[in-house]
Amino acid sequence: MALKYRFNLKDIKLVDFKLYLFSLFKVFIPKKKIKNIKDLKEFIQKKSAWVSQVTLYSYLKTRMGTKYVLHFDNEILLGSINKAKWNIYAVALQDLTLFCFSYLNVFFNYQDIDNAKLIYENILEDEKSNGMPTDIIEKGKKNFQERLQKINWKTHCSNLPFNDSALSLYEWAPIADELKILDRKIVLNSMILKWDNIQKEFIKLIKF
Repeated sequence: MALKYRFNLKDIKLVDFKLYLFSLFKVFIPKKKIKNIKDLKEFIQKKSAWVSQVTLYSYLKTRMGTKYVLHFDNEILLGSINKAKWNIYAVALQDLTLFCFSYLNVFFNYQDIDNAKLIYENILEDEKSNGMPTDIIEKGKKNFQERLQKINWKTHCSNLPFNDSALSLYEWAPIADELKILDRKIVLNSMILKWDNIQKEFIKLIKF
């Protein structure tokens, strides 16, 4: 997810945009069945990262225009993008984790709900080696615990489960507020539509 060295144009093209460009071809990649907790963790991590980066960079590209790549010489902007992508990713992980476990509980009578917290926190710990900031990790853990205390597992998967990450994209995207206000509906819908595809993929792949 993150870069641990000085940003430059080459790095952005090869690293930060890898998932964004790869998304154009992902339809041709065979999908791995989800048969156990390890598979589920991998699915949640990869899909959350994909949705977070694709939606963020697509929005930036749209707002910056055809010369958007040139903006990445601006290190202040790069710092804002880096902060945004980690914050959006932390919430995207929460949303997908809660959706998956709610769905498993409802349709597979899965009872080991404590694994939701375990998976979420393990992914965050794994991301430390990729440069995920400690303050975002700690904030994510706290927020996730608060959501766990309020969640209704029987209804969550069918009750707007991805709203928080969509709102996070809107909040953290480094776009001027006066422009974001105009874009609000489009920005939220762009992430919700991508999550719709992830939900369908999960339902097809799950073999618990």
